[in-house]
Amino acid sequence: MTNSNIHKTAVIEDGATIGENCTIGPYCIVGPNVVLGDNITLKAHVFLDGYTTIGEGTTIYPFASIGAAPQDLKFSGEKSELIIGKNNTIREHVTMNPGTKDGGMKTVVGDNCLFMMSTHVAHDCILGDRVIMANNATLGGHVTVGNNVLVGGLAAVHQFVRIGDFAVIGGMSGVESDVIPYGRVKGERASLAGLNLIGLERGGFGKEQIREIQKAYKAMFASEGNLDKRLDDLAKEFQQDDLISPIVEFARTRERFGLCQPLKKSA
Repeated sequence: MTNSNIHKTAVIEDGATIGENCTIGPYCIVGPNVVLGDNITLKAHVFLDGYTTIGEGTTIYPFASIGAAPQDLKFSGEKSELIIGKNNTIREHVTMNPGTKDGGMKTVVGDNCLFMMSTHVAHDCILGDRVIMANNATLGGHVTVGNNVLVGGLAAVHQFVRIGDFAVIGGMSGVESDVIPYGRVKGERASLAGLNLIGLERGGFGKEQIREIQKAYKAMFASEGNLDKRLDDLAKEFQQDDLISPIVEFARTRERFGLCQPLKKSA
């Protein structure tokens, strides 16, 4: 606990590991198997439990519950983990749960993410870097989220769904199918509404790169042929393309669910 500032009302249970230059505010509780990196700030009334590891530079706001037992009736007390990366911001009332024996025994959150008020990351989720979840957005168990993904407020992602890099989920959307990289989905039962063009521009993609992604998108969801045949054609055309190949590979590796697709135009 070198140079750490721990409020006198905070409870640090025996066995907890506290890094250097941490600030632990009033009435925080840190469980015996929690590991905090350096320069972490717990504002006040933060509850940390379970086999939870939190990377350096992360800030957690009041009434967040991090590492408590999964909300899964099959959980039987196994020593599963919650691993949170560096420089994350976790706002008020956020909940994050560790993994289960049926899901690899760990929940993982990447670096530089923002979790706004009352967001939920369920057991066995795997999140990449620079993920933003807006207020009250929720991820069901076993969800996989790529890098640079934005999940809008009040959106809900069904368990086992995959969300690709640079995708954006509209607010109040119910996502029941896999979302391709760069995709933009919206709706009560979400459908694909195009590409995340704003996110691509902000992510540093050039105009020519975006045009290539648009070309591949139109080919993938064309009306001719079936999806697998279109994916084979795209794989051949863009075999060496670092932008398009990940979309094709993502689509080909679908397992539990199909792809979230555009709404069919009425005749």
